[in-house]
Amino acid sequence: MASLRFILCCVLVNCACATIVSHDGRAITIDGHRRVLLSGSIHYPRSTPEMWPDLIKKGKEGGLDAIETYVFWNVHEPTRRQYDFSGKLDLIRFLKTIQDEGLYGVLRIGPYACAEWNYGLFKLYIYTYIYIYIYIYIINYHNELASCIMIL
Repeated sequence: MASLRFILCCVLVNCACATIVSHDGRAITIDGHRRVLLSGSIHYPRSTPEMWPDLIKKGKEGGLDAIETYVFWNVHEPTRRQYDFSGKLDLIRFLKTIQDEGLYGVLRIGPYACAEWNYGLFKLYIYTYIYIYIYIYIINYHNELASCIMIL
């Protein structure tokens, strides 16, 4: 169940041409072949776009197949329904930089991140909607997350 949840909560970003990514109940399959991907994590908002090519290249030289990153919901939507993908928040540029190195990108879009990041990627205004406690099945939470995912 955890691996299926992982597949549902992340997106493999294609590194070259059309690729079919699925889950056969036991493993990730890419173009019909089971794969074990070695990935490393680079949190794009914690570095500058000028640093990304070198960081990603070093990952590839170290034997990685993929670069994974959290999508930092609280920085992309600092104010309700106002999105920011500029500068070091340029997720598309980050993913294209990964693609340029011939690697896969794995997006970890939530619902929560334990990445030494304040409030685990949740936006502060969410707390006012659900009275400090956040549960995965609360309607307000899902609506807010769905809105951000649609933008991605």
